[in-house]
Amino acid sequence: MHPDPQPLTDAGDDDAHWADLLSPTRRRLIASAGLAAGGLASTSTAAARSDSALNTTEPGRPGFRAIVPPAPEGSSPWGHATASEPTPRPTSVRPGEATLPARPRAYTDIKSYHAHIYFDEDSFEKAALLRRWAAERFPVELGNWNLEPRGPHVTPSFYFGFTNDLLPVLVPWLQLNSLGLTILIHPNTGDGRADHLYYALWVNRAQPVNAYNWPAPKPGEREPLEEVFPNVVPTVPLET
Repeated sequence: MHPDPQPLTDAGDDDAHWADLLSPTRRRLIASAGLAAGGLASTSTAAARSDSALNTTEPGRPGFRAIVPPAPEGSSPWGHATASEPTPRPTSVRPGEATLPARPRAYTDIKSYHAHIYFDEDSFEKAALLRRWAAERFPVELGNWNLEPRGPHVTPSFYFGFTNDLLPVLVPWLQLNSLGLTILIHPNTGDGRADHLYYALWVNRAQPVNAYNWPAPKPGEREPLEEVFPNVVPTVPLET
């Protein structure tokens, strides 16, 4: 006969006992660190509550404490009331300015079109190919290379002008043969500012056009109209 087994004891108590015997110093350090951390946390919480109770949001009142260090002494050139300024309505920069037109413009105001093809040092070969393709197929007025910003155009570009009758052919052709380049197509109406900013078509994507300082014609006036005089003769049949 085997003796009855001894009652089971809590293993956790034995583990704690052996841990104390093996490293009582380590356990005391852990315990003291926990108490210290708890004390610091409670002190910080109490300080934060105390500070928030004393702090105000208005400089000059008792208890005000800046969240960030104070700025250097001096005064802002904008004054001290900018946060309370009303939101103004800016002056209109649209054609026709602040008033709505009484009736639509006649489409016959468009006398011709320009296509501006933009490129950079990474895409100039595409621009050269597109330029050659267009000159071979269309009777356009082909301009020079602009290797720096020119007029309202802020990147290198070249342009060709074309007459109204080519519009339904040239626009789809440019859409399909842009080679990924950004192209601005605008009409010539005698209002260069509006032609470049508001009456424009874009192939692929738009980019800034610096024409806001272009003087707008006065009511009833027109700028000298940019006429188109084709200077190339097509030599390749257009693909259909």
